[in-house]
Amino acid sequence: MRLPKTAFTSRPWRVHEFTRDFSVEDVWAFRTPGAGPGDFPTMLAAMRAFGGLAKQPWPARFLFAVRWRLGALLGWDEPSAGVGSRVASLRDRLPGDIRDAPRGPDDEGMPLKAVYELDMEAARELANRTVHTVMHLGWVQGTNGDHELRMAVLVKHNGLFGRLYMTAIAPFRYLVVYPALTGRWERAWLERGRLEAEHRGGTPR
Repeated sequence: MRLPKTAFTSRPWRVHEFTRDFSVEDVWAFRTPGAGPGDFPTMLAAMRAFGGLAKQPWPARFLFAVRWRLGALLGWDEPSAGVGSRVASLRDRLPGDIRDAPRGPDDEGMPLKAVYELDMEAARELANRTVHTVMHLGWVQGTNGDHELRMAVLVKHNGLFGRLYMTAIAPFRYLVVYPALTGRWERAWLERGRLEAEHRGGTPR
């Protein structure tokens, strides 16, 4: 479910401390029935096991495939355009307490690389010729008392071209990509018991 940008900006997330030069592009909520305040690591583990790009519905996979193909043809995703080359990693900006905290694992199936993981929030980043973007995940208590996952996409555009690019892909994000993520990530939460049992070699709860 799409949320107003204030649902992200009004909360005291640590990411605000070092992303003041980024703008908030999107804020999205994902239902996680029965979740409590300590379940954020469980949700992240379930997403890694169940929610990668290769496991998304075919319309989302098709859009990503087209995007990567265009990027390869036009040079958008060359290493020289990425984090550590065109832009510095956000890890270079982290306060010491966050820099010393767990970073979180990278996933070969996901282009976004881990910046940090805390008890209630995590961030990943990606840069190319169009943007430097951050995906922030936060764990928030909803109106029904359960905690839920919220995702905010922060963007620093690479000039006018970057702004035009983000405007052009907005309909695809809202109509295809985010609904696909919603279905997959919410199912990941519901399936977490089975995933945990398979990891332990036991019986699902």
